[in-house]
Amino acid sequence: MSTIPVTINLPEEIYQRAERFARLINRDVSSVLADTVVSSLPPLSDQIDALPSVVEMSDRAVLELANSTLPEKQDWRLSELLEKQREDVLILEEQQELETLMQIYNEGWLRKTAGLVEAVNRRLMEPLNP
Repeated sequence: MSTIPVTINLPEEIYQRAERFARLINRDVSSVLADTVVSSLPPLSDQIDALPSVVEMSDRAVLELANSTLPEKQDWRLSELLEKQREDVLILEEQQELETLMQIYNEGWLRKTAGLVEAVNRRLMEPLNP
């Protein structure tokens, strides 16, 4: 994987924490910060790029997005697979299904969050935590 240099400004306390952690595990600060970013950003499918930006959506579509949920069948199956994972009884096919459903769930959650933010910005909804 190629790398691109990026300059960011961090609060001093965060940088010091990263620096201490890097020393502890005998790595450089930049690789610790890069790994932190990688682990914090969820993987996204190529299909999410094809979705319209929330700023281009109608008020109605923004509200629908803000109120969206995982379809009932998928939600039920996701819960079932997560329970089996917790019990450590997933078979390979179920693990793959779980990964797919988690991808769908995460992307839906990201889109829903964008819809909520846009709905609040447009004053279509009150902020969730005033």
